[in-house]
Amino acid sequence: MRSVDLDIARRTPLKPIAQIAAHAGLPPESLIPYGLRKAKINPAPFNELPRKARLVLVTAINPTPAGEGKTTVSIGLTDALRRAGLNSMAALREPSLGPVFGVKGGATGGGWAQVGPMADINLHFTGDLHAVTAANNLLAAMLDNSISQGNPLNIDPRQVSWRRCMDMNDRQLRRVVDGLGGKSGGLAREDGFDITAASEVMAVFCLARDLIDLKSRLSRIEVARSFDGKPVTCGDLKAAGAMTALLRDAFMPNLVQTLEGSPVLIHGGPFANIAHGCNSAAATELGLRLSDVLVTEAGFGADLGAEKFIDIKCRSLGIQPDCVVLVATVRALKYHGGASKESLGAEDPPALQNGLANLERHVRNITLVWGLPVVVAVNRFPTDTGAELEAVEAACRNVGARVARTEVWARGGAGGESLASEVMSVLAEPPKPLSFTYNIDETLVNKVESIAKRVYGASEVRFASGVKTALRRMEREGARPLPVCVAKTQYSFTDDPSSLGAPDDFILTIREARYSRGAGFVVVFAGEIIAMPGLPKVPAAEGIDVDESGEIVGIF
Repeated sequence: MRSVDLDIARRTPLKPIAQIAAHAGLPPESLIPYGLRKAKINPAPFNELPRKARLVLVTAINPTPAGEGKTTVSIGLTDALRRAGLNSMAALREPSLGPVFGVKGGATGGGWAQVGPMADINLHFTGDLHAVTAANNLLAAMLDNSISQGNPLNIDPRQVSWRRCMDMNDRQLRRVVDGLGGKSGGLAREDGFDITAASEVMAVFCLARDLIDLKSRLSRIEVARSFDGKPVTCGDLKAAGAMTALLRDAFMPNLVQTLEGSPVLIHGGPFANIAHGCNSAAATELGLRLSDVLVTEAGFGADLGAEKFIDIKCRSLGIQPDCVVLVATVRALKYHGGASKESLGAEDPPALQNGLANLERHVRNITLVWGLPVVVAVNRFPTDTGAELEAVEAACRNVGARVARTEVWARGGAGGESLASEVMSVLAEPPKPLSFTYNIDETLVNKVESIAKRVYGASEVRFASGVKTALRRMEREGARPLPVCVAKTQYSFTDDPSSLGAPDDFILTIREARYSRGAGFVVVFAGEIIAMPGLPKVPAAEGIDVDESGEIVGIF
């Protein structure tokens, strides 16, 4: 059965990508077309141009099954700003096949605030995630081959840390034993797979400034330890050059368009609950040089995506948002306040009042921890009542946030004009200085505690046995001046996905730490979060099909 989103996408013709490129100031020679509606852009000719755009970061409250519409709002806001006469552009992440076939279907917006071609983007697109997968697994193959071919690097098979990856949710592959079958099958050892979006290669891909930086970062990736305890890197295996060759074309940002013809860069796709949750530095830098206002988003809630955007990406690139848009819905706030998913269409003042604490904490983090101006976008649903919307708006004003109702799903850019007006009012003011969550010179333990206490609201951080020792070893090996990337459930400020709202006086448990030398940060795992998700009881894949005319259906 077709969805409304799919029907809208099908009956709205897209413009030739060369026309979108011309609107964005891109000459024809900079394009590498992938058919008529999408293209890659060689960013190198634009690297010498100055950054000129104001940067708008779109984030959200903690996600719920009710849906918040962060990507939809990002797209609608881009169209609304363009309607207002600004040269606006969006920079978004690429969808992973894991969520597309797993929990939530497509990731190209919805209604009249979509990016197209929808099916292409949500599936293989231009092959970027496949290239990341291939590069990751080439490194794994060269590592195991080195061990099998006399082990010249003295690698201890018990201390191999590099994992294979695939762009699919497959819990069966989280922990495996490979190398079976005798001498010809390699050396038997424990192994495992991560989803491609959680691979360090993806993080490197999205933080590298250019191909030279990409190869340098790949070289630094640690894959194992030697028998005498020394790190073994991708550079030691001489794999970085071939990996860069696999990633060369993928490294070029992808140009597509909204249904209203606004240019959109979609490139890179790290998850925010396990990785740093931002689109590529290459796409961001290109957008900052080509547009007047660049709208970008960070994955999941502001406690994950926005924190990592600020403490990792902004630090790495030397940029900062001029305005933060925080997306919320009445339905999601009622869910955070204790209402069941089935009852969200009914007016429930107590549940809404309780759920507003989640919104208020995110607003205070944005304004008080990071010092940035915020506009709350209330993504309106037909079941929302006037009293409910007014209660949300009053709560926003009480914590010093601007607020605007949005109807971009139903009306496209026209439904985002109020939000665009509030954003433009913020952009008309002098930029506010950005504050980071922690001082970069602090210890890794202190950085984790700063995030947990200042952003999440934890009273204590508990480190599992051996984690602090591992963090101190990483500091001795050069990790102390690096940021921290917390892998944590997206559904809660805590490490317990069922703890909704804005809990405080809780303990955050850190059970593992990984040194991502190439990406340039340290990952700590909180609670039960893992780097290879599984499919739900009813995967979204069950509803995806190809109809009699050859069209893909069911992604929404």
